Amino acid sequence: MSVRRVMGTETEFGITVAGSPTANPMVASSRVVNAYAASSHRARRARWDFEEETPLRDARGFEMSRQVADLSQLTDEDLGLANVILTNGARLYVDHAHPEYSTPEVTTPRDIVVWDKAGELVAYDACRFAATTPDPDITLYKNNTDNKGASYGSHENYLMRRSTPFADIVKHVTPFFVSRQVVCGAGRVGIGQDGRGHGFQLSQRADFFEVEVGLETTLKRPIINTRDEPHADPAKYRRLHVIIGDANLAEVSTYLKVGTTALVLAMVEDRFLTRDLSVRKPVQSLHEVSHDPSLGHLLELADGRTLSAVQLQWEYFHAARAYVDQRLGADADEQTLDVLARWESVLTRLERDPMECASELDWVAKLKLLEQYRQRDGLEWSNAKLALIDLQYSSLRPERSLYQRLVRAGRIERLVGDDEVTAAMHEPPTDTRAYFRGRCLDKYAEQVAAASWDSVIFDLPGHESLQRIPTLDPLRGSRAHVGDLIDASPDALSLYGALTR
Repeated sequence: MSVRRVMGTETEFGITVAGSPTANPMVASSRVVNAYAASSHRARRARWDFEEETPLRDARGFEMSRQVADLSQLTDEDLGLANVILTNGARLYVDHAHPEYSTPEVTTPRDIVVWDKAGELVAYDACRFAATTPDPDITLYKNNTDNKGASYGSHENYLMRRSTPFADIVKHVTPFFVSRQVVCGAGRVGIGQDGRGHGFQLSQRADFFEVEVGLETTLKRPIINTRDEPHADPAKYRRLHVIIGDANLAEVSTYLKVGTTALVLAMVEDRFLTRDLSVRKPVQSLHEVSHDPSLGHLLELADGRTLSAVQLQWEYFHAARAYVDQRLGADADEQTLDVLARWESVLTRLERDPMECASELDWVAKLKLLEQYRQRDGLEWSNAKLALIDLQYSSLRPERSLYQRLVRAGRIERLVGDDEVTAAMHEPPTDTRAYFRGRCLDKYAEQVAAASWDSVIFDLPGHESLQRIPTLDPLRGSRAHVGDLIDASPDALSLYGALTR
């Protein structure tokens, strides 16, 4: 009934090696992740536990054969790549030749912003630690394409009730995802997967989607991903694995991306959405919306109406406003009301003049910056300088990042403070199982053999085998549940004894 739910983000960072255009990205990514691991000064490094992962199980009721699966789908295999579990409950590892940061589980959109921003700092520090000269040769970018035909993901994860029919998710969420890029697109110079088409578009990811529904994430990418891997009690929960979002730097873009999605999923769970907003040819429509920064493109709905993407977002907004009013009324929490207010404000200004949102939304901030260069230097969209500006917007190196330059100039709105983000690099959220995982890795590093979203595994003196503590409930293992117990346990053996008494 609100924006509160268990959720998280995953970001694969673009990577370049200065002076080495043919450098092996997997080697470079491993160098970055291993450098960060070495910097933590832990006595041992816990391995990632793959036992509970089921990447080939499909929410439509079947499991794909390993014999026909693409190798990129076999994320439950330990390939020996760099893999670090952080004391903030997050995971930093090499995925498909990119460094990837997965936030710990959080419960609010604002907390997503905090731990997502913490991931940017972790990734930047990893690059610094990996430097072999005073001038770092590896640079990471928070973007989604190399403009040469490759795309890498920025995923979201939302825990949902298992009782929610998957067909309802497909029906109601597909039109929302087709249209939400007007709010959370990261902006891109270039049209088409290889970026050879001239122009600017809303989304970095849109051109790489080819089907409406499917299990894959790196080929034949679907608007709705069907991976059924809840990382929680499968009898109670499913995890909606969202692969269609862009990698956002602007905090308001990230906040609204997850906040509005959380509200739409709440309405789907409660069967509040009764009107069919289905879009004809959703994949084609996704591309067409992205290719039109004027926001004038009209979508054809299954009921015969034609609406712009902004107008379609208004349909979801008005439903969400009615939903919150009816279900929560005066008891609506502050963050839910704030998401609604910001959503309404952004849609109002996008209709009037998108440039009014330049301090909040990535694609608008980037477009405004690019237009300034175009007007000053008389540049056509085909000019390579504009593609370079696009890339530099997303650099994680503060001295080169055009996004950070806008922040320093006061031209980007912030939602969270620097001190809060810096603390989140090392400290876990307090209201999910990430607290237990992070505290154990911080306090009992020598005794933690492995961990995952679902468990922490200890190597304890006096025990011949490893001891697994399951963490299937994402809302247990919080500070309220185990904080005092961890504080009172000087070692992992004591903690294990207290937990299993």
